[in-house]
Amino acid sequence: MGGEDCPRPERLLKNTLSLIRDTLAPFFMDPVITEIRRELNAIADPEIQKNSKRYFKEEIHCYGTRTAAVIALAKKYWKEVKNRKKPEIFALCEELYQSGYLEESFIVSEWAHALSGRYEISDLAVFRSWIDTYITNWASCDGFCNHTMGDFFLHYPGCIDDLKHWTQSENRWMRRAAAVSLIVPAKHGKFLKESLEIADLLLTDSDDLVQKGYGWLLKEASRNHTDTVFRYVMKNKQRMPRTALRYAIERMPKDLKAEAMKKDWK
Repeated sequence: MGGEDCPRPERLLKNTLSLIRDTLAPFFMDPVITEIRRELNAIADPEIQKNSKRYFKEEIHCYGTRTAAVIALAKKYWKEVKNRKKPEIFALCEELYQSGYLEESFIVSEWAHALSGRYEISDLAVFRSWIDTYITNWASCDGFCNHTMGDFFLHYPGCIDDLKHWTQSENRWMRRAAAVSLIVPAKHGKFLKESLEIADLLLTDSDDLVQKGYGWLLKEASRNHTDTVFRYVMKNKQRMPRTALRYAIERMPKDLKAEAMKKDWK
């Protein structure tokens, strides 16, 4: 399975998304979506809604609920949809994403990850489209990419090169996704070479959320490869934004941190 060649997403996207939309078309609104939104409205708290917005520079839309409650809701309704055909589940995910609400994006993240045993190589086109079209904040980006994309690339490592194309996107969330999609595998010591290659491509990115994304990736890679990541940081620290550098060295011993933070170039 992992040895399959990864087709370019553009070749798969049109037919796959058409199938999803054709599946969705007969529904005015699926009863599951109606019930999810009813429950989200019922537990919405204006104070949580107000406080949640402080964590984002960009405008977000949210009901105002605790994350644990949303995850519980996602698991509750997953039991109702898990036996449906995958294109139908994808169609439900699209409908949730289209609302623009943060909590509904979290439900997509839970459901998409729950499908990991059913991933096919063609799903990359769908996932890429969702990131490019619907992701508008770091929480939705990380929630989806850390687990769904991380698991996908463990299934299909031949597709990792696609992330290099994402680093060149005009969409900041695609560029952040290129890094944070490998966070969980990197935490467990996997994909070091690929992680460093992605960091290279994002090295001088001017967007602070992209910088934090690849810095975080380097930090997780350093758990099992401290010396290699330290050498990478030392080699690139003159060009690397300080935001990315601080993230990258966060887990390193104090002496290595101090060395990395020195501005010792002429």
